[in-house]
Amino acid sequence: MGFLKSFLASLLAIFVSFFLLFLFVLILIVSSSRETEPFVRDGTVLEVRMGSTLRELPPSDPLTMLFMDPSREPVTLRGLQNNLEKAAADDRIEGVWFKMNNIAASWTNLIALRDEMLAFREESGKFIYVSTDDIGFNEQSYFLATAADSIFSPPETFFEFDGFFIQAVFFSDMLDKIGVEAEIFRVGEYKSAVEPFFRRDLSEENEAQLQAIVDNVANTFLSAVSERTGMSRDELDDLMNERPILTSRGAYEAGLIDLLTYPDDVEKRLENRVIENGNKELRTITFQRYNRVKKSTAGVKKTDTKNRIAVIHASGNIMPEFDSESIFPGTDDNITYRNFSKSLEDALEDDNVKAIVLRITSPGGAGSTSDLIWNKVREASKEKPIIASMGPVAASGGYYIAMAADTIVASSQTITGSIGVFGVVMNMQELFNEKLGIHFDAVTSHNHSLWISPDKPMSEAARRTYQGFVDEFYEVFLERVAVSRDMTIDEVRPVAGGRVWTGVEAHEVGLVDVIGELSTALAIAAEKAGIEEYEIETYPKPKSIFDLFSGSAQAQVRKIFQPHIKELEYLDPMIHILTNDPRAVIARIPFDHQIH
Repeated sequence: MGFLKSFLASLLAIFVSFFLLFLFVLILIVSSSRETEPFVRDGTVLEVRMGSTLRELPPSDPLTMLFMDPSREPVTLRGLQNNLEKAAADDRIEGVWFKMNNIAASWTNLIALRDEMLAFREESGKFIYVSTDDIGFNEQSYFLATAADSIFSPPETFFEFDGFFIQAVFFSDMLDKIGVEAEIFRVGEYKSAVEPFFRRDLSEENEAQLQAIVDNVANTFLSAVSERTGMSRDELDDLMNERPILTSRGAYEAGLIDLLTYPDDVEKRLENRVIENGNKELRTITFQRYNRVKKSTAGVKKTDTKNRIAVIHASGNIMPEFDSESIFPGTDDNITYRNFSKSLEDALEDDNVKAIVLRITSPGGAGSTSDLIWNKVREASKEKPIIASMGPVAASGGYYIAMAADTIVASSQTITGSIGVFGVVMNMQELFNEKLGIHFDAVTSHNHSLWISPDKPMSEAARRTYQGFVDEFYEVFLERVAVSRDMTIDEVRPVAGGRVWTGVEAHEVGLVDVIGELSTALAIAAEKAGIEEYEIETYPKPKSIFDLFSGSAQAQVRKIFQPHIKELEYLDPMIHILTNDPRAVIARIPFDHQIH
């Protein structure tokens, strides 16, 4: 029997070794096939087929990227910025042809890309064409198209020009029906994250802050349309309010697009333009292939420097690092103290890194975790300059960690502020006792040992204590803001209270220092570090294939099969925190920040 066990173990070891060797060779083959730099001929047009989203960075999962069809590699903001920089300098590239339809993306990313498109045209003198297909333009994609020389659309397709909205979901009636009462603890009349638990509509305060955000998006969009069409804001408002434009024909008649034509005709027009410039024929190269063209080959001046600016991407909900076996979101897609500290310490230890930019995209999360990260950033800022660059949202806990930076930079469309705190305790006595027939009993050592129990309401003493806990953290939050912004606490209170601000508004009330994009934050970081030339070092570092295989397979399976219901996206991180620690206070933005 012992011999058989040894034989089987040896056989298994041999099989596993051959499998790993085969996998390693396969990875090398696939990797090497992607490294070949394509040859670009004169008279080439860079063809960018936009996807339905516009992420800032590509997926961090190396296996996904390795085995992904190269033609389907996602178009990202960072990739577009790099390719437009190369295309501007590349004498072989005549212009850029964007093919796009409906895009669901943050307005900060859209603004950053539109600025890049305008800069490309102005600095290079090359053209940009934008066309759509049988899906058509929505307002996000048309916003980008306003940066083009020419906009084309098939005559019988969709075109959205009807305005913007944010819609909230309320479920207090549902809780009543199933016998659950939410006991609410909050500070700040604008801290509306808890409103869905006890209201059926928007409060006056919440409506006011959401209206300001929607109006800001509308102003940004219509300013771009006005700039391109020459129509006044009043004319555009009348156009939207009279009746919604929902067809490309209607958009053409209103002067919003240049020509109703089909994709083949757009290609012919491109060919004519290229030939007029002295080329024999039209050639195109896809965004994905042009990604592999080196900057030096394209003619971009290489910086001969070892100086680096670290860009640390802090994206997701700010969460304590609970047991990874939880069915709720894992730590890979959130900001935890451990994973954030690892990136920050790596950047500090690198002597070539002269300054750090924290790229924060977070609606907030656990107050305790936010405070730990705030302290880590504060201590790190004593060693190297740290600039906070706010992405689409950096609110509540996201704003909390930004305060420790030397300078805070926000996009005009960043959603930030939300200086407030809340806690929720669910009383499920009716659900358990009366509807499900489940009862609980316990023995305790003291009066308040079991101050939170799913089958009974909190005692008055427990309520007072928990509200005091929330109040105390709010006062700490106010104090942090006052020190960071060189204000008194009395000056902070009017801009706090959980109020959400756009980047422009936050700048006006003193919560941020500069309005700008990531490029602005990098320029400030370079100035503070006293350097002129630098390369960007991105953190956290992408995972290697071996990191992936050493990770938890169960976590990957959960991520794939986890139910994805839009109405639960907002609740999910709250439930995750409260399920693991119902005593937690939460500093989180009160709504899904996507504007439609």
